[in-house]
Amino acid sequence: MSKWPSTVSIHPSALVAPEAVLGENVTIGPWCSVGPEVSLGEGVRLHASVIIDGVTDIGAQVEIYPFVTVGLAPQDLKYRGEPTRCSIGAHTVIRENVTIHRGTAQGTALTRVGSHCLIMANAHVAHDCDIGDGVIIVNNVVMGGHVEIGDGARIMGAAALHQFVRIGRGALVGGVCGVEADVIPYGSVLGNRARLVGLHWIWLRRQGVSAEEIQQMRRAFRILYPRTGRNEAVLESRLAAVKRDFPESARVQEIIAFMEVQSRRGLVRAASPAQLSAETEGA
Repeated sequence: MSKWPSTVSIHPSALVAPEAVLGENVTIGPWCSVGPEVSLGEGVRLHASVIIDGVTDIGAQVEIYPFVTVGLAPQDLKYRGEPTRCSIGAHTVIRENVTIHRGTAQGTALTRVGSHCLIMANAHVAHDCDIGDGVIIVNNVVMGGHVEIGDGARIMGAAALHQFVRIGRGALVGGVCGVEADVIPYGSVLGNRARLVGLHWIWLRRQGVSAEEIQQMRRAFRILYPRTGRNEAVLESRLAAVKRDFPESARVQEIIAFMEVQSRRGLVRAASPAQLSAETEGA
């Protein structure tokens, strides 16, 4: 007799290791493969031809579409089969042909995707990446190892994220955009090589941020990224001024804290003065 709940449905063509842990109402479609160290939470649905391997934890109500692989070995020549992990949060949807690799011993040993995320077709989540909750990753996005993406960020189609890049909470990365450095929380970057053009005003409004706080964020942004095209003060001085002048804005202080962290990639540079002016005036 199977140790799995009676509500589990497994297609006859699927290969599920007896050691795998399956929650209530799990559905495993045709030609799927589930490894012995995999845990599938309540209500997980694997549509067809999905491969889940390694030490991988899939949260409740996750839906995974055909030809996705999760938890396979990383594309890292230093990897020697160490027992690293992969985790997918509850209610996340992963569309066709996505690849999500487990971590490496040289990194955090964990690749994590948060809850309520949407990862669209053909995206790649590399080893040791850490993706927050409510993130949307559009078709054909690729990322190197160790990328961090904050809650609610939006990564548009065919963007490429360099390894070790940090994308702040609520940020927007435009389509076909190469991101080689960190994007501040709520920042909006565009271009062949990403340049900061403003803040993600639409997302902020949809999150219910008050008009007063948006105005504070607008003023703080203009101090941090002057329109003149030449810094009137070194970055440290501008950071200090914003920290001093906007103590009651939690989001402004979050941006400052992000910028002050030592980073392997530095910060994305601002766009030209004309682009900055057009973006901030039109927001």
